[in-house]
Amino acid sequence: MGPAVFFDRDGVLNDPIVIKGKPFSPMRIEEFSLVPEARASCTRLKKAGFALVVVTNQPEVSRGNLEVEELNAMHEILYQELGIDLVMACPHDSLDECACRKPLPGMLVEASKTLEIRLDKSWLIGDRWKDIAAGEATGCQTIFLDRGYDEEKPVSQNFTRSTLKDAVDTVLRNFSLPNEEF
Repeated sequence: MGPAVFFDRDGVLNDPIVIKGKPFSPMRIEEFSLVPEARASCTRLKKAGFALVVVTNQPEVSRGNLEVEELNAMHEILYQELGIDLVMACPHDSLDECACRKPLPGMLVEASKTLEIRLDKSWLIGDRWKDIAAGEATGCQTIFLDRGYDEEKPVSQNFTRSTLKDAVDTVLRNFSLPNEEF
């Protein structure tokens, strides 16, 4: 079992659509663009031995505003261009009360079983309080990527950074796992 870095998608690996200080997910492939440092950041983490997992809430699917085909096309970009090992998307609205929607840790727990991930040696990088809460619930180290949104911020994250590159630098500086633990 090895470590992973869990990423929220929108605002971490790709640019969100920000309206009046609030972040929103792209609804069409034409709106989906990777943040400039995404490729280099993922490459560095892969070389260090991390599995790369995306855990993303996508409630617009259940609301009927996002087609599954569009969502899958966006995720294919993550697989092809960033070398992501697994993308887990919760298509539910908060009213659905599912176990996979962040802040609940369902997607992280499921990914840990699928890829044999050690959650206690893993990291979560997210740009919203729900991401951080999901990471904390599984024992991951957490990095809040502060994008300056006009909304509630987490209060108990391990680190706060302003860029993905800085977040990855933090992971690589602070990660150590003796080989005998594998």
